[in-house]
Amino acid sequence: MWDPPPAVLHTPGPTMDARLRAACALLLGVLWASSPSSESSSSSWFRIPPHDQVARVARFVVHQCDWASMATISTHKPVAGQPFSNAFSVSDGPPDSSSGVPYMYLTRMEVSVQDLEVNPAASLSMSLAQTDYCKQQGFDPQSPLCAHVILSGSVVQVNGTEEAQFAKKSLFTRHPEMVDWPSDHNWFFAKFNITQVWVLDYFAGVKTVTPEEYFQASPSRKHH
Repeated sequence: MWDPPPAVLHTPGPTMDARLRAACALLLGVLWASSPSSESSSSSWFRIPPHDQVARVARFVVHQCDWASMATISTHKPVAGQPFSNAFSVSDGPPDSSSGVPYMYLTRMEVSVQDLEVNPAASLSMSLAQTDYCKQQGFDPQSPLCAHVILSGSVVQVNGTEEAQFAKKSLFTRHPEMVDWPSDHNWFFAKFNITQVWVLDYFAGVKTVTPEEYFQASPSRKHH
């Protein structure tokens, strides 16, 4: 039998082994990058309270959100008497201390604050679409599964009260830039006095929570 010359014989060499190792390393890297543990702290995973614990869901959403859309009754032409929505930074407490009360840092130079001086009634809207959660889960901001709350009530100034120090700590902890805002704007601390809570976090329509139920509940803790 004729034997082929040595050059014709082929056995796997170091080059093939190196390619195989590189492919495995790449696959492991992709799997690691897509795992929850690789997420940065800014997009850390958290667990929403069960849908049947409506008050806890409301407290959870309010504590997670750093800003809200506040609607006032406009006093400015040409929209006087009509709803007017504006974005405001809020905080119900430092990250590890939820009070349930949305605090704000306001100036009378702001157009919506001028509305509040005439009529302090307002509503605040907050949604987990403001966090990474809904995007991670593939939920559209309008989907009921992307939990959001609407608070009805009024805005009350808290400067000169015992509550002012907690309001300051709550806001400056989560919004450190506020410390350096221009002092000639005459900033003051305020809170949103809640009279009704509306929650949409699942199918079958909006649910309501009384202020008493809301403040008795505790938000769940964030899970990494």
